[in-house]
Amino acid sequence: MKLRAFANGMLVTPWGTVRCALGKGGVVPADVKREGDGASPAGLWPIRRVLYRPDRGAAPVAAFPVAAIAPDDGWCDAAHDPAYNRPVRLPYPASAERMWREDHVYDIVVVLAHNDDPVVAGAGSAIFFHLAKPGFAPTEGCIAVTRPDMETILARAPVGTAMEILPV
Repeated sequence: MKLRAFANGMLVTPWGTVRCALGKGGVVPADVKREGDGASPAGLWPIRRVLYRPDRGAAPVAAFPVAAIAPDDGWCDAAHDPAYNRPVRLPYPASAERMWREDHVYDIVVVLAHNDDPVVAGAGSAIFFHLAKPGFAPTEGCIAVTRPDMETILARAPVGTAMEILPV
């Protein structure tokens, strides 16, 4: 099954269409995606697993592996580090994004298969499906929806579901 995120801010699911936010740099072909460009990579990215912040809600119902994050969880975004585009424990000696955020964006995070097998240095890290900021502010390259939409999608999406990011 596919979830189809369009550059116009609409996410089409088998159950209907919802609003989404994408990267502030637009949607670009995956082969030109670069670390820090703020763009969402076009392509088909299978869902790997779901992470959630346990102090802000119960584990979401999902067919995918679900795990709680902790205050010292991070995601390496240092392109030439061996842990690039992988989870790390903070503090980490290279640049890493904090997963335990003050805003609610990472209260539920769906890890997508972008640039993970094999990992290509500098081709983009931490491309997630996560919760939207108020007003659907653009992301740094991820796809974002409201919490109710995320919970509905996760409860209905079977194993094998993928996020397709499209430029039109």
